[in-house]
Amino acid sequence: MGVSLAAVAVLAGAVGCQAGDGDKKAAGESKPATQHQSHADATQALTAAYQKTAAAKSAKVRMTMSMPASAPGGGDMEMTGVLGWDPTVMDMTMKGGAFGAAPGSPEQMRMVWQNNIMYMDMGAAGAKDMDGKRWMKLDLAAAAEASGDKAVQQQMAQGLENMNQDPAQQLALLLDSPNLDHLGPVTEDGVRTEHYKGKVTLDEMVASNKSLDTLSKQDRDRLLADMKKSGIKAYDTEVWVDKDGYPVRMDVDMDTPEGAVKVSAHYSDYGAAATVQAPPADETVDLFKMMKELGEGMKDGAGATAGTA
Repeated sequence: MGVSLAAVAVLAGAVGCQAGDGDKKAAGESKPATQHQSHADATQALTAAYQKTAAAKSAKVRMTMSMPASAPGGGDMEMTGVLGWDPTVMDMTMKGGAFGAAPGSPEQMRMVWQNNIMYMDMGAAGAKDMDGKRWMKLDLAAAAEASGDKAVQQQMAQGLENMNQDPAQQLALLLDSPNLDHLGPVTEDGVRTEHYKGKVTLDEMVASNKSLDTLSKQDRDRLLADMKKSGIKAYDTEVWVDKDGYPVRMDVDMDTPEGAVKVSAHYSDYGAAATVQAPPADETVDLFKMMKELGEGMKDGAGATAGTA
């Protein structure tokens, strides 16, 4: 489970760097006329791509992630399936060396995301430890609410917001890059595309992250300082857009003290219905409920022991 959550964190957090100013891009805000013409052309093309991608609301995706071996969940991983946005839904299968590195972990895992709840298929081996039920349920919002801790609730809310990692938001963030450039035509995945590239600094990413608006200035500054301690200074992003204005591929590279983190996502079938079905309740174990009951059992056991003494 830890490996799968690490993968989700990469997919939804570091990779996404969610942008919150896509609306102004959709409204047609232009860059200053003094900027280089290629930059202006690239901005215009990616603004159109942003609008079409945001309206599509779903796509099939094949994503590969490469993380340093020394990092948590390090190694290579591949995720394939369907991704929907606004609202967020996901049905992905994860596999790869990074995923199978944990002792006892299955060779691959299916992950379903619906209504802000994550379901993880722990396989036949996992079912042996969960009364024959192979699906584990993780309701982050419910866990945050039950904690009674405002800081935890805020963190969970931001995490859920950042799960909405659609390619349109990636484009909105890339549009903020001051050095956005058009690299020219190239064939990608057998499709004729136009290739664009830009770099977004950590400060620019935080400034664009709408989900951080709920933080006070003090908390926001502390968060930025903590992120800078991770050693990530900027995100190099590349996108390949087809003749219909949809991203065919998007790459994000980050340099960390442990080494390079590389993520490459290939998209297709934009606008196809993202049908995601949550597993049956009788095949599901609620992780938060299980941990809560375990904690209460340990508390009762400790009280009984103290009374006997």
